[in-house]
Amino acid sequence: MPGSDVLRTMLPEHLLLGGMVVLIVLALLRMSRALALPVAALVIVASSGAAFWLASLGVSTEPFLGQLVVNPVIYLTKGSLLLLALPVLLMSRTEFEDVEFPLLLLCSLYGLALLPSAENALVLFLGIELLSIPTYALIVLAFKRPQAAESALKYLVLSGAASATLLMGLSLVYGATGSMATSAFTMALASGDLMARTAVVLVLLALYIKAAVVPFHAWAPDTYEGASVPVTAYMATLSKAAILVVALRLFGNAVPAGPMVGIMAGLPLVSIVWGNLAAMKQHSLRRMIAYSSIAHAGYLFYAFLGAPEGRFEAITFYIITYSAANLLAFAALPAHANDVQRDAMESLEGLFHRDPMAATLIAVAMLSLAGLPPLPGFTAKFLIFKSVLAAGFTTWAVLGLVGSFLGLYFYLRVIMRMFMSADRGVVPATTGAALSRAAGILCLAATLALTILPGWVLARL
Repeated sequence: MPGSDVLRTMLPEHLLLGGMVVLIVLALLRMSRALALPVAALVIVASSGAAFWLASLGVSTEPFLGQLVVNPVIYLTKGSLLLLALPVLLMSRTEFEDVEFPLLLLCSLYGLALLPSAENALVLFLGIELLSIPTYALIVLAFKRPQAAESALKYLVLSGAASATLLMGLSLVYGATGSMATSAFTMALASGDLMARTAVVLVLLALYIKAAVVPFHAWAPDTYEGASVPVTAYMATLSKAAILVVALRLFGNAVPAGPMVGIMAGLPLVSIVWGNLAAMKQHSLRRMIAYSSIAHAGYLFYAFLGAPEGRFEAITFYIITYSAANLLAFAALPAHANDVQRDAMESLEGLFHRDPMAATLIAVAMLSLAGLPPLPGFTAKFLIFKSVLAAGFTTWAVLGLVGSFLGLYFYLRVIMRMFMSADRGVVPATTGAALSRAAGILCLAATLALTILPGWVLARL
């Protein structure tokens, strides 16, 4: 393929790379404090816009044969995920004013952008590491929180264990099939060979560790609690979405059968139940979201029980919906001089009386995450369980639905605290509150669009 075509088909990634270079130059010229955030926002919008533009042109090719593939659906997925990073960047101004956060975010997004296109297991692994390594530094940036260093260390150990497990699994896939193509994983899944089966189990375990599925979840809430609000939002949404994109690339059109059904349904089911039960006891919104994300990871992995037809649409719609609602909740949190108190449940009491807009935005997010109609969280869960039922796994579907009802309690408890409790006092404002509110409006617009036009979105996935 000519170099100009490679440049065009990989334009979203090249724009991110160019943005990183510009931010480094600005830092060297000591101009980053004023310009870093606008430049990074422009790069994210341009990169996302380029992905949507290439999708509209119907570009479908392999810029690097056997390594990367692009088509309109991949571009749409890539563009949607990159656009969801914009609210994260905007809400970061409440805590970070210099170049570190925007630069690390763009570095991590570069890895995220590679994942939907990865056609080779090594590219997939490279994308995951490029996504994860800047995230360790993003967690440490919240050095004002006493748990930041501990959180970063726990995230490093967890990710390291997952990466080692994934690499071992992919090595065994190569040993069993002689190929590093992502489609080789489907061959290994269908094989009865011991090496192939071991490889499949190791890869699946690595994905479970990365997504904090029970019993690999223990440090995830501590990690979320020790990070700043925008970094927690990033880890709970786009990092989680990246793992599901990896799972989609590996499983492709695979149909689980035999003992694999138990592995692919058992742990996600336990994750749904335990995540929802543990979230009920949490006293901060950050830890509650951490446990709810464990439950949502269970819903998402449930989708792999369903037929391959419609699996990609169901999972992609779910991760976009879930990410928009989670980001909405974090972006609407009122600014507070004390970061530890910002998301404490006590600080949310009576929020409607002093900040009706913030309370309303958080309520919309909670209702969508709970999966109540007509919000898009309902449509997302409906698609998942419909596909599981259609595949004939009725018992697993019923158990999953029962587990999902447990989540209603803690989501509605947040709404009750905001609307039915007395005001706890005025929260001091800090810098960047207007940008956080703008991020909340963007997420609300995305949530409403998914509510009104789910069919339009699904038809393009």
